[in-house]
Amino acid sequence: MLKILCVGPQWRGSNAAALFKALSRLGHVVDVVDENYYINLSNRFLFTKIIDKLFFFRHTVEFNRAIEESFALLKPDLVLVYKGAFVLPENLKRIQSHCTVVNVYPDVSFRTHGKYLPQSLPLYDWIFTTKTFGIEDLKHELGITKSSFVPHGFDPEIHRPLTINDTFQNELSCDVSFIGTHSLKKEQYLSTLVAAIPTIKLMVWGNGWERAVAVNLKPSIQYKPIVGDLYALAIKASKLNLGILSESVGGASSGDLITSRTFHIPASGGFMLHERTPESILYYIEGEECAFFDGIEELIEKVRYYLAHDSERLAIAAKGTQRAIDEHSIDERAKSMIEVLKAKSLV
Repeated sequence: MLKILCVGPQWRGSNAAALFKALSRLGHVVDVVDENYYINLSNRFLFTKIIDKLFFFRHTVEFNRAIEESFALLKPDLVLVYKGAFVLPENLKRIQSHCTVVNVYPDVSFRTHGKYLPQSLPLYDWIFTTKTFGIEDLKHELGITKSSFVPHGFDPEIHRPLTINDTFQNELSCDVSFIGTHSLKKEQYLSTLVAAIPTIKLMVWGNGWERAVAVNLKPSIQYKPIVGDLYALAIKASKLNLGILSESVGGASSGDLITSRTFHIPASGGFMLHERTPESILYYIEGEECAFFDGIEELIEKVRYYLAHDSERLAIAAKGTQRAIDEHSIDERAKSMIEVLKAKSLV
């Protein structure tokens, strides 16, 4: 049993919260400092955005002070920081002199999430990256060699097949859904899909879609994220759930090859049509546990096919759910992280 101080967001459905709960289920003593208690990242109004910007450093200092206070109370064996965009390097140095400090980094680039990360990431005793290419990127971009890959996993408390009542069926049911942050590539794929199949009922959830310019896509955009149980319900209510991956951004050698949705969708009972990459095909059997596509033409072809073959689609979804349950829970990922740290004599 370890005493673990976890640092990261705890909102329902957060990948960070899922990991923290998994560590607790494994029998470790866990305390959490949630950055969202101190730093507001969701303001939509200009006035409050200005206020938050003016007091951003003050809020960051308060957040880091809370980490130190929790550290002093728990006296942990391990501090686990999820992403850590607002953890100050000087704070890390103070903590690291007393125990092992590790980072779980879930994003594509280390240089697009604020000024602190390039300074703080080299200070960690170990970094778990959810991108296989992240290991080489850490070395190339920041000179970091103490890292390993761990894929995302699904949260059994959130991502499970839920029963959909009439209200949710009316609000969430659709032919095809995409849930994720906007990018130009995703917009182009979805706009082309709608142009090819104009009668399709598509729903698009996530942040940043107000930037979309494709006119034919706008009726499908919900202009908000969907999280927690509603996220799982939206997956189950959609006949096809798309796994369109993000393209490369500054400071990264590759775009996504898998994402958290690679595991969330099947675990929630959804049929997954996922972009084919050298990694995505390692987790599920194509045509038996999910479907894959390579490029927009194959995406359109597979959407047409599976919308016309209900029984085959449902059978594949059921097998995909079982594979996720058997192999891809966040509890399995948490176990593997602790095993790595033990093998490195870090805990």
